[in-house]
Amino acid sequence: MIKDFLIINITGNKDSIGLRINNKFFIKELQKNINEKESLVNKIMLFLDSNKAKIDKNFSIIVNLGPGGFSYIRKSLSIAKGINISKKSKLYGYKDAQLSEFNLKNIEFLIRENLLENKLIKPVYIS
Repeated sequence: MIKDFLIINITGNKDSIGLRINNKFFIKELQKNINEKESLVNKIMLFLDSNKAKIDKNFSIIVNLGPGGFSYIRKSLSIAKGINISKKSKLYGYKDAQLSEFNLKNIEFLIRENLLENKLIKPVYIS
């Protein structure tokens, strides 16, 4: 069962990240066109640090596999995979259509109904 997680929803449309830690849920909406000073990696790391998230083998990362823009999905998958490799966390993916609204209730539904894929990565890009 997935207890604590980071969810990355970066497809180029209504981008946001979410974090459930210690039974609390936080959401951060991201602006488009993040400049180099405010890279996506920095935004995610600051978000994790500000909420005192401990990433380890019991922590899960859930990432949107698309459809969406190539570079957006590629960045989010690269960040998720980097965290997965460096911290030995679990990595899961979901398709954009499976999450009608980015909130805890819908995310918990994905988890409870086993709609997450753990054999990554087959993203769906829009050209």
